[in-house]
Amino acid sequence: MDYSGYEAFDFDRISAFNMSTGHKERSYRPHWHSYGEIILVGPGKTNVFKVNQDTYSLEEGDFVLAWPMEMHAIIDADREQSLVMQFSNSFMNSLLDLQRIMHLYRKLHVIRRKSHPDLAQSLKDKAFRMKALHFSGEMNRELRCCILFMEFMLALDEHRDELAPELKLHEHDSCTDDVMRRLIMVTDYIKNNLTADDLSQAAMARMAGISKDYFSRTFKDVMGMNYSKWLNMIRLEKATELLAQDKMTLTEVAMLSGFQSIPSFNRVFHDEKGMAPGEYRSLFAGHGDSPEAAPF
Repeated sequence: MDYSGYEAFDFDRISAFNMSTGHKERSYRPHWHSYGEIILVGPGKTNVFKVNQDTYSLEEGDFVLAWPMEMHAIIDADREQSLVMQFSNSFMNSLLDLQRIMHLYRKLHVIRRKSHPDLAQSLKDKAFRMKALHFSGEMNRELRCCILFMEFMLALDEHRDELAPELKLHEHDSCTDDVMRRLIMVTDYIKNNLTADDLSQAAMARMAGISKDYFSRTFKDVMGMNYSKWLNMIRLEKATELLAQDKMTLTEVAMLSGFQSIPSFNRVFHDEKGMAPGEYRSLFAGHGDSPEAAPF
């Protein structure tokens, strides 16, 4: 696949949260970036979006979810009255619950108002509260918007059972606060030690002070995926950051991200991103750091 038309944008003039609206052009070229975007679809008979390889025809009040590092584009839609929320990957990774929600819902790219009316209305109400704050000029508005955005994510997660068929989830068990703290300790350790000699599930269970079987079951319940899948996702997040550094070889990127071999790195990367690491890096070529976040 030819990705030469895709562009990469940074998130350097905004921190945890940003919002935009009022763009008159009805389309926006395919691109990707390290932050995520959620768009509240505006009015009009035609609202067509693309996320990764899937194209969606939506209606006013629907939501589009483009998670960090995902390819997306607006094919033809009302951008003047749509509302775009942008959130940093670092912010989402700052809390285990936010990280869990992001990974659990990673395959969900649209929320249709007709299919989920209560959820869509709840999310719309929060989006407009964020809009009022963001454009108010009020002191601490970013902090207040971040609080509302966490409520937005919480509302999404509270409708997990309703969304389970789309997410292909089964009923999850809860865990105690003590076990949750142990999981946070382990996940924080992993993120800071991706090149450690032993990040096996057995080793992490010992670190958490619980049995391997209980660790495996509880980790999947909390994170929405098994430990091996989650570890590869964290390694890929690190790899995508390092790929922006032109002077670093692909071998160095793979090793610093914790992959034991280039074939393993290439296979996992392609399975998740749909392209080779070298192709992904090429998206940066010719595009210096953007002075500000580009609107979706």
